[in-house]
Amino acid sequence: MGNAIQLIVNGLSFGGLVFLLAAGLSIIFGLMDVLNLAHGSFYMIGAYTAYTVVMATQNFWLALLVAPVLLAVIGAALEMVFFRRLYRHGHLPQVLMTFGFTLVFVDLIRSRFGPTTRAIPPPPGLGGAVHLATATFSSYSLFVLGIAIVIGALLVIGWRLTRLGVVLRAGVSDKEMAGLLGIDLPRTFTFTFAFGAALAGLAGVIAAPEFAIYPGMDANVLILALVVVVIGGLGSIEGALLGAAVIGLGYVIGSTLFPQFAIGLIFALMAAVLIIRPSGLLGRRS
Repeated sequence: MGNAIQLIVNGLSFGGLVFLLAAGLSIIFGLMDVLNLAHGSFYMIGAYTAYTVVMATQNFWLALLVAPVLLAVIGAALEMVFFRRLYRHGHLPQVLMTFGFTLVFVDLIRSRFGPTTRAIPPPPGLGGAVHLATATFSSYSLFVLGIAIVIGALLVIGWRLTRLGVVLRAGVSDKEMAGLLGIDLPRTFTFTFAFGAALAGLAGVIAAPEFAIYPGMDANVLILALVVVVIGGLGSIEGALLGAAVIGLGYVIGSTLFPQFAIGLIFALMAAVLIIRPSGLLGRRS
């Protein structure tokens, strides 16, 4: 029983990490119709920013503030300089350009830090374990789960109850109508892209004490984030939250019980959801 609870908590913790990456990706794709394959690179840059800040200052909490701000600036600059020119040209130019950015970012990271795997310790007070009944949990995993729950709740509240959330949902539903209603779509797009990049950077910082930091670390987590977006439904924060929980549980439980089939199990879950609901669990039906 204790092992089962531990697997569930670890799965939800991992799912929470993927949610931070997938939420921004889902909004960007749903609102801007941009398939950003460089989104995982923002996660990688966030992790390396955490490594740099922690090595220089020994302060993880400072990294938790610096990385999202840095990635928001990078995201806003990329949207205004590059992505804005491609909105009317379909997905193929977007895929080619964003894939090119992934190669550029990996090469920049490799030239600066080398190919060596890096790591940082958990912040003080979160390096131990918590014992509850017959189950033992990593303190840091519980911290990650708590962060994901808080941010998920804030995103859902903001998405549903704030004026900005109404604007973003209007853009997801009908961009042309939103423009006719006086919504400043270029500014909204820039904010959305910057916010999504900041969330990805935050995910990278949070992942840094738990996972290896290396050039190319973005590839696997980007695949999982894309699967979460497909399962949850484009442009749905609640869908990303639910999809991340499903994928996190499936991946961790699958890796423990059937390690050779863990990735296959993820895609089987995605296929099952799409057969039942082609638009995703909480996506809009066409």
